Amino acid sequence: MLADIATIYVEAGNGGNGLVSFHREKYVAAGGPDGGDGGRGGDVIFVADEKLSTLTDFRYRRQYKAQNGEDGRSAKSSGKNGQHLYVRIPVGTIVKDNGTDRIIADLKKPGQEFVVAKGGSGGWGNSHFATPTRQIPRFAKAGIEGQSREITLELKLLADVGLVGFPNVGKSTLLSVISDARPKIANYHFTTLEPNLGVVDAGEGLSFVVADIPGIIEGASEGIGLGHAFLRHVERTRLLLHVLDASGMEGRDPLEDFDTINNEIAQYNPAMATKKQLVVLNKTDLIADLSALDGLKASLKERGYEVFVISAATNSGVRELMRYVGSILDTIPIPILFDEEQEEETVIRFEEEAPFTVRVEDGVFIAEGEYLKRLIRSTNFEDSDSLQYFQTALRRKGVIAALERAGIQEGDPVQIYEVEFDYIK
Repeated sequence: MLADIATIYVEAGNGGNGLVSFHREKYVAAGGPDGGDGGRGGDVIFVADEKLSTLTDFRYRRQYKAQNGEDGRSAKSSGKNGQHLYVRIPVGTIVKDNGTDRIIADLKKPGQEFVVAKGGSGGWGNSHFATPTRQIPRFAKAGIEGQSREITLELKLLADVGLVGFPNVGKSTLLSVISDARPKIANYHFTTLEPNLGVVDAGEGLSFVVADIPGIIEGASEGIGLGHAFLRHVERTRLLLHVLDASGMEGRDPLEDFDTINNEIAQYNPAMATKKQLVVLNKTDLIADLSALDGLKASLKERGYEVFVISAATNSGVRELMRYVGSILDTIPIPILFDEEQEEETVIRFEEEAPFTVRVEDGVFIAEGEYLKRLIRSTNFEDSDSLQYFQTALRRKGVIAALERAGIQEGDPVQIYEVEFDYIK
């Protein structure tokens, strides 16, 4: 079975920590601070690779992590940046963020890249914190953690035309006739268990790709059978050829089948119901008197559909159908699955999103947040200058004001992760 969906976890590299270091040199009694900055963490980058056709590899490896940045070095030398992690995925894959359930990328061109997780920035070394009144800072900034997220990859075939219809209506036979594709063909339901692609040469330098979408059945939009696995491949096509068994050999009503399939498509994705469809009445070689189709054709035309009568088995009417398809494809826009102008920002901006929160539990005022976590990691509580910087940062960031709004009083306990202290105005 085609592996066309996978869920993975990606994690960018953390930024390296800044270094606390002081210049050491012979005959220099009091060298100044020379701690370097930490390196930037590596990004996780998806790359569209036309050599890949499935998402099988992601079933065996679920986690992808880029390299961390190195910590800063002495002599004001920065640590090395972490290496980016390039993850190759098939062309035609869309990327969904499971946290927001939003499509964040659509990699539909070979070589196209997308940064799915941004590496964290490196922390500053203590050389940045030297001032006329603080000449020997014994603290540095910690690196920022890299972004992490759970991702769902969905492969949607890159095809211009999709063949849809009930099982065993002759879609695979039609594909084999119009292209060099060699799908499995047999006289039983669900011969096709995965989409097949074929390139059609319509003459005069015109060609297009046709996808044989496996038979859709009633309830497919709810995932019955292999419904969702099939329907997702219809989304990217520009035009649908709705193939019906006009012979009635299966004992079904072609018009009822037509309505059933369209209903499933509309329930799965209402936008897909607006796609242009051509109705193809197939297996006419099994009908002795073609005038018996007049009522069916009239009913379909009354609904606004163009109808083509063919026999894929004998190649009757197929050439005319393909010529018409080739003539109208350029007039049909390519469906937009993802608007790149609304692409979700992947750069980490912890301070802007939620710098901290304040809550009260059992009389203890608890402050938490990514900014505070980094501030704690960057503070040397044994050093008076570093402790003063910590207190100034709390007031400047608005933590003290938030505690006061929460009702804190002189002497009340405050907890910021592993650090606890009494509040003093």
